Amino acid sequence: MRLTANFSLEELTKSQVALRNGLPNDPSPDQIANLQRLCSEILQPLRDMVGPIVVNSGFRSPAVNTVTGSCKTSAHLRGEAADIEAIEMDNRELARHIKDNYRFDQVILEFHDEKDPRSGWVHVALAATGNRNQVLRAFRGADGKTKYEDYGGAI
Repeated sequence: MRLTANFSLEELTKSQVALRNGLPNDPSPDQIANLQRLCSEILQPLRDMVGPIVVNSGFRSPAVNTVTGSCKTSAHLRGEAADIEAIEMDNRELARHIKDNYRFDQVILEFHDEKDPRSGWVHVALAATGNRNQVLRAFRGADGKTKYEDYGGAI
């Protein structure tokens, strides 16, 4: 099923975690509608502007989300988020471009190393209502756990 000209439902639901663990990763009609909105309002316009986009993770079923270690309130569970990279743009620039040009709930520059522009990825979320325009950076703390900090002014 095509969600937009360049994004398919298969692409937004494909999960190596699900495949390796034999877990279902099938969205409901409401979750598909959320994925379609995410693609229509952010991913497709972004691709049209910056070139090819790789989706590392889109929709996650509760079982897949648990195995990935993501939080129980993840927007991935609702089909409202994707972890992406652009082939022709470094991830910090990609996050900045989304922040400056699109309506969104969250943009998180995840595990990016300033010394390696291709490192990490960008989490982008779009809620049906109540978007927060929150810009964060995710990094590994000294204790080994994922930490988040406001990154809006630094991006």
